[in-house]
Amino acid sequence: MSSANVPSSPVILAGGTGNLGRQIGRTILQAGGTLRAIVRPGTATERTADLRRAGAEIREVNFTKVTELTEACRGGGCVVSALAGLRETIVDTQTNLLEAAVDAGVPRFIPSDFSIDFTRLPRGTNRNLDLRREFRDLVNAAPIRATSVLNGMFADLLTGEAPLVLQKIKRVLYWGDADQPLDFTTIANTADYTALAALDPDTPRYLRVAGDTLTPRQLADAASEAFGTKYKPLWAGGIGALTTLIDVTRLVAPGRDQTYPAWQGMQYMRNMLSGRAKLHDLDNDRYPVIRWTRVAEVLAGTVPEQLTPELSH
Repeated sequence: MSSANVPSSPVILAGGTGNLGRQIGRTILQAGGTLRAIVRPGTATERTADLRRAGAEIREVNFTKVTELTEACRGGGCVVSALAGLRETIVDTQTNLLEAAVDAGVPRFIPSDFSIDFTRLPRGTNRNLDLRREFRDLVNAAPIRATSVLNGMFADLLTGEAPLVLQKIKRVLYWGDADQPLDFTTIANTADYTALAALDPDTPRYLRVAGDTLTPRQLADAASEAFGTKYKPLWAGGIGALTTLIDVTRLVAPGRDQTYPAWQGMQYMRNMLSGRAKLHDLDNDRYPVIRWTRVAEVLAGTVPEQLTPELSH
């Protein structure tokens, strides 16, 4: 996307103080776009300093008041939500943001759907994705053009929070089939893609991307490449065994008020390993300036620059 094709109306960004949102905002500005980041009153200045220095307008807004949100959205070309949380955020706050975008006449809306393909999942298999399904019905009924970016699992989680690559014993843990393809995309790649989608007036309802697609067996090969020593797949049982583990974990460590309790991560892995949430018909080539990061590079800590020089400078 050349700077000549970048729309002049600002992108309205909610959630710009988080890791994903901050990177979305930076790329919008790098690509020549205009950014208005809306934050809650009293947000610490250090949380918005990077975007402010890069040229973003920072506006404090009460997210419970649609009238304030509407004024903050006025004149925008696209509203992007990078908000994270449970029902209060994903359904209630995003509904206020959606209503404000419609009232302000903003033509496009990108919800905080960054995930595996929850459109293919039965209700009840993943608490957090059920909330996104609920909001999807609301945004589909609204008089606004919506685009969801689906990116699989954040590859960054493989370095710690997702206990699949077990470095101490040099194994890759999995349930089910060792040859089930799994989709991984870095936060940076997802942010860059979302930023370019926000500046693109012709996006479809869904954009599906994967920086790397690996089976558990191939994930072990990627770990071997990254660490220079042999890793092997470690089968922990069938998908039914993982479901039992989820049920037990929810009993002993419910974490109902936590956004990402241990069992929520297990639900996500069950969705991936079952094959139900696999991303198909990928849209990776839509923005060729993006360099997609391989899982082996993430594990090795040798992630290259995400954007080609013509966009990143």
